[in-house]
Amino acid sequence: MKIIQAILSPARTGFYFDDQAAIKEGVESNGFFYEGEVKGPGFSKVRQAGEAISIQLILEDGEIAYGDCAAVQYSGAGGRDPLFLAENFMPILQEVLDTEIVGKELGSFRETVEKIEKHQYDGKRLHTAIRYGLSQALLDAVAKSQKKLPCEVVAEEYGLELKAEPLAIFSQSGDNRYENADKMIIKEVDVLPHALINNLKTKLGENGELLKDYIVWLRDRIMAQREHDDYEPVIHIDVYGTIGQLFGPRETKKMADYLETLSAAAKPFKLRIEGPMDAGSREAQIECLAALTKEVDERELKVELVADEWCNTLADVRDFVDAKAGHMIQVKTPDLGGIQNSIEAVLYCRENGVAAYQGGTCNETERSAQICVQIAMATRPQQILAKPGMGVDEGYMIVFNEMQRIMAYLKTRRA
Repeated sequence: MKIIQAILSPARTGFYFDDQAAIKEGVESNGFFYEGEVKGPGFSKVRQAGEAISIQLILEDGEIAYGDCAAVQYSGAGGRDPLFLAENFMPILQEVLDTEIVGKELGSFRETVEKIEKHQYDGKRLHTAIRYGLSQALLDAVAKSQKKLPCEVVAEEYGLELKAEPLAIFSQSGDNRYENADKMIIKEVDVLPHALINNLKTKLGENGELLKDYIVWLRDRIMAQREHDDYEPVIHIDVYGTIGQLFGPRETKKMADYLETLSAAAKPFKLRIEGPMDAGSREAQIECLAALTKEVDERELKVELVADEWCNTLADVRDFVDAKAGHMIQVKTPDLGGIQNSIEAVLYCRENGVAAYQGGTCNETERSAQICVQIAMATRPQQILAKPGMGVDEGYMIVFNEMQRIMAYLKTRRA
């Protein structure tokens, strides 16, 4: 089966590009805007509309395969590729498609995407967003050429067993961490609420008190409003390095003391803390997070640490896992480039006894979210992110419904 044409179009994402460096320095918010000086390269405003590029690959039998090139909300931060603006990258992507994809015979998914992963343009690797979207479209193309679901292709090519069983879905609230938590409780979301604790003074608290108070509120809210007594979600908070900012990224014992108070506040619910510190470099982050993980384990604290910042590539995931830097690793799908890297990352975590969280970003599209559900159903991470957006309902609906469609199809096929 050949791909005979590639069509591109500019797209909007489910959220925004935010200048993390400026936000961490405390720029003022004005409604949904941020007022202040831009710090991140390529940004024209601290918050600007998220952009993506949609790919349509036309197969010779008339089928159309889809994928979306998207980058994370905090592009350019924590060692990530720079801001992904559609008008800058569409000509590059079109050239790559015309020279490397169009007119070529489709092989296996793994063979095809490996060529794209290694491809260079002007002496550099393709932007992670391009590799991300193109790999989605290629997986869909292989699946359509074989009359299969994308998850079936992944399972067959990686030697995995498909199960018609649900995965835990993790929803994020954005700054609307109270009302959106209510939405999650009503829908009985498995893991909640993220909470976007990305500022020391206004969200963590100068003594950590604001986050603790929020966890107490969330615990009480769940218990008061849940419809079923057996609804026991995991409380998962992303603190964007602010705990390390408060105590110092190498102050392991002080951070562990604080985590102990948070775990007590969350009882009876399980607590996960994502990104407790940002040590400023990949090597330092691995060292600091591994030390804190060890301290938490030795004290037998009821909290799990989740690696995020500086864990951007497949090689990074492997190194964090090998160093035991975190109890769970976020596989941030757009940051890893081609989705084959996310597949390999989840499998590496599972093989080495570390929990895998197939994440991503609020700043994706419905198409990238659907493909991510397809690969997750084959690789079986411990949890997956409801995306895109920060409104809860939309992202949760997209991910939940795609998962349900896959499970219904697998059950029918095996009946």
